[in-house]
Amino acid sequence: RPWWVPPPAMPDPPLLTVYRDEVGPLFRWVARRVGGDRELAEDVVQEVWLRTLRSWRRGVPRDARAWLTTVAANLLRNHFRRVRPASSVVVLDLAREDFAPDTPDAAALLHWGLARLRAGQARLVEAHHLEGESLAQLADRLGLSERAVEGRLHRARNLLKRHLAPHVGRLEMP
Repeated sequence: RPWWVPPPAMPDPPLLTVYRDEVGPLFRWVARRVGGDRELAEDVVQEVWLRTLRSWRRGVPRDARAWLTTVAANLLRNHFRRVRPASSVVVLDLAREDFAPDTPDAAALLHWGLARLRAGQARLVEAHHLEGESLAQLADRLGLSERAVEGRLHRARNLLKRHLAPHVGRLEMP
């Protein structure tokens, strides 16, 4: 074949395909949790992909998106455990159905509080308030009754409220 003829197209390696499909949704998922702090979101997404390169040497997992978001959630949890809440007055409204922290300070404070809950409690609050999962969906996924999920969510929110109260100007929770 002459030098000016391009080589035949090779199929993308599986990791590159997953990257192309998932980097945008992963960035949006992380950015929503950090209140628009683009620099932090980029750092977390970059670290997720570095860990992906090390961990996926034997192949791509069946549910790549779940793996990526779990790693991102763990990185965020670790980050917000180390961060101290800002001294500025922050308003959080977890009663809104579409709640998402809308400033980096609100995101830092919310996730700082979530990092002080047990992992299951934090995941429950995140799934209901940040992901919008209904009580019925959570009950089905967890194999519990809706009433049991409602009770766990109530206790988790109360504990979160206690952690956040000293740092929040106004805290609204159902």
